[in-house]
Amino acid sequence: MIESQTRHLSFEEFQENEILVKAVLYDFIVIGEAAIRVDADVQQRYPQIPWRLMGDLRNVVAHQYFQVNFNIIWNTIRYNFPPLVSQLAVLLAENLEEQE
Repeated sequence: MIESQTRHLSFEEFQENEILVKAVLYDFIVIGEAAIRVDADVQQRYPQIPWRLMGDLRNVVAHQYFQVNFNIIWNTIRYNFPPLVSQLAVLLAENLEEQE
């Protein structure tokens, strides 16, 4: 949802769309919560995935909402999120193969 809903927007358009901003921030909370709950052995097998940073972002968005820096959120969407999606796709594919 994050990529598809922000792909064609400028930072200004994103920032002005309160509903979209809230949806993206909620998605980051969900992603961070999931990252926090990933078993330590999986985290160790995939150290290139920024588990701690995802959890930290979740904590800032959830507990320090009025301190959220939208420039950081935007840069995360643009530059950090696409490689993360690719890394998580590899993790899922490898783990599905192991289960077969």
